[in-house]
Amino acid sequence: MTKKSFISVISHEEKEENRGSVEFQVFCFTNKIRRLTSHLELHKKDYSSQRGLRKILGKRQRLLVYLSKKDGVRYKELIGQLNIRKLKTR
Repeated sequence: MTKKSFISVISHEEKEENRGSVEFQVFCFTNKIRRLTSHLELHKKDYSSQRGLRKILGKRQRLLVYLSKKDGVRYKELIGQLNIRKLKTR
C-alpha cells in the first residue's frame, strides 16, 4: 500500500509541473503496465492486450535508455522510486 501512496504523491506533483517530462511519461507507462499485467493474470488468452503490453514495454524501455544516456542521476532516481529494474553499475 505504501508504494501506491508514494506513486500517487509523484503523480500529483508531476501533474502540476510537467506532463511531457520523461519521468512523467515513464510513470504513466509503468501504471499502464501494472494494470495490464493484473488484467492478463485473469485473462490469459487476451492476445490484443498482450500486444499492447509489449508495445508499452518497448516505449518505456526506449525512454529509459534515453534518460540513462542524457542524465544518469535522474535515471537512477526514477528507477529507485518506481522500483522497476535493478540499478546498472557502470
